[in-house]
Amino acid sequence: MPTNPTSSPWSFFDKIYCISIDTRIDRRTEAKKQFSACGLEDRVEFVIVQKHPANQEQGIFQSHILCLKKGLEAGARHILVFEDDILIKNFHPEPLSNALQFLGGTLRWEAFFLGAISSKSTKTTNKNVVAIHYRCLAHAYCLHHDFARHISNQLWSGIPFDNLLQQQCKKGFALSPMIAFQSSAATDNKTILLDRIRRFCGGLPFIQRANEFFQRHKIIILLLHLVTFILIALSAVLK
Repeated sequence: MPTNPTSSPWSFFDKIYCISIDTRIDRRTEAKKQFSACGLEDRVEFVIVQKHPANQEQGIFQSHILCLKKGLEAGARHILVFEDDILIKNFHPEPLSNALQFLGGTLRWEAFFLGAISSKSTKTTNKNVVAIHYRCLAHAYCLHHDFARHISNQLWSGIPFDNLLQQQCKKGFALSPMIAFQSSAATDNKTILLDRIRRFCGGLPFIQRANEFFQRHKIIILLLHLVTFILIALSAVLK
């Protein structure tokens, strides 16, 4: 379903959900501000869940599956899911609309990320869309209904949700530049050590931007490293 460039690009998404733990009123308040700033205040349905009593990763997994099932039951073709620690930065409707027109054409796709960390990124014929090998972060993504149906049938087996996406998604794309980031608010899952490492490295927004920059310019970066290594080696030989 191509978007109309004169309308809101958000109309491409049939259902939009935001996962929020029932006790995190603070996060919902901030998320509403983020959505309001980009014209989403009337489109997002908050899916209020309770923290899993024994395994937070399982709780997160089940919350995402719940959103996908709700969207499918409502007949949605494109299901957009946010987490409530979302930060939306540098949003402009034109790049998103341009990207969604590209997705709405004949391109076959499974997932489209407004923000994520990738292990590989390649350009497409559209300047606002990159093809990615998704790695992690599930704070702002859209699934095509066929792929959403496949994912929604998965049962908890000890694999975190973003790991499941990483394993299953073969046709992933992302907005370029990305606009959705996960805030540096204290984590609700059990990966406390990982959370501390991320904070030490500048927080998730910085890490995501650094990953996007590297993937976009990796050939130049690798060549500069190679040239630097050669110059150092030559300098050592000529001494």
